[in-house]
Amino acid sequence: MNEITNTRMNPGIDPSLSIWNWEIPIYLFLGGIVAGMMIISGYFLFKGRTKDVECSCFLVPFISFILLSFGMLALFLDLEHKAYVWRVYTTFKIKSPMSWGSWILILIYPILILNILIRIPDFLSKKLKFLKSISLKINSHPTAIKNIGLVSMIFGALLGIYTGVLLSSLGARPLWNNSTLWILFLLSGLSSAAAFVHLIAKSKYESHLLAKADNVFLSLELIVLVLFLIGLLTSTQVHISAAEFLISGNYAPLFWVFVIGLGIIIPLIIQLYAVNNKIKHQPVAPIMVIIGGLILRFVIVNAGQASHWFNAGMLK
Repeated sequence: MNEITNTRMNPGIDPSLSIWNWEIPIYLFLGGIVAGMMIISGYFLFKGRTKDVECSCFLVPFISFILLSFGMLALFLDLEHKAYVWRVYTTFKIKSPMSWGSWILILIYPILILNILIRIPDFLSKKLKFLKSISLKINSHPTAIKNIGLVSMIFGALLGIYTGVLLSSLGARPLWNNSTLWILFLLSGLSSAAAFVHLIAKSKYESHLLAKADNVFLSLELIVLVLFLIGLLTSTQVHISAAEFLISGNYAPLFWVFVIGLGIIIPLIIQLYAVNNKIKHQPVAPIMVIIGGLILRFVIVNAGQASHWFNAGMLK
């Protein structure tokens, strides 16, 4: 997170001149959506939906593995000293969110692999036939599948929480210094994941269920966003100035139009009609939710980098 570090060391920088950071928002978005998909697929495994050949719990872990790898690549590209990234794993600091996050990310991979082994994609089973025997052993123990689902949900939640804690722990940025940020990112990740799985699900039952779940996530996300802004506006002057970035400042159009309007309210209305059988399920709503979740990360990360403790009067 070299750009975040560089801006923190130069509090007098003019926010209008800062270059948009893309690696960290992409990393946080992909981490959030993978977290949400792990919770969803883990829930399906725990509920015994492996009996349904159309269950998305077979495909989602494989997609999650790919998306998380891209997210890790984005994080690696942002590092200033790439050759020393291994040092993160030589020490563990219990008070460091980065230490916790680094190990959570590593542990996610074997959990996803276990999920994939429950039903191996055809192109893998043909090339690596020994995986088939492992899959048969796992499927011969229904309790093991439920345990894999439970572990997947737990670590998915930890990953989703970590993406918000990572920023909120950086007190040098008033916009990020908010106790609701981890809840916001967790809900946004769940919402984006529900929307994505809704798009790719072959089962009509799952599509309908995930649309209902997404309506709950979107409603809660909207409430938490309101609380997030209230928390800033009722704090110190520097926090109020930071909130003005989103309310009426440089990032307001993106925030109100793409995050609130197109990312939450409009898809929520569409999906409410869909789950009540007044209209057919439309792909446009989940696509808008996913785009809104991505833009939320871009807005929060870049507006946060522009917020400072030393130039509160200029934060507009």
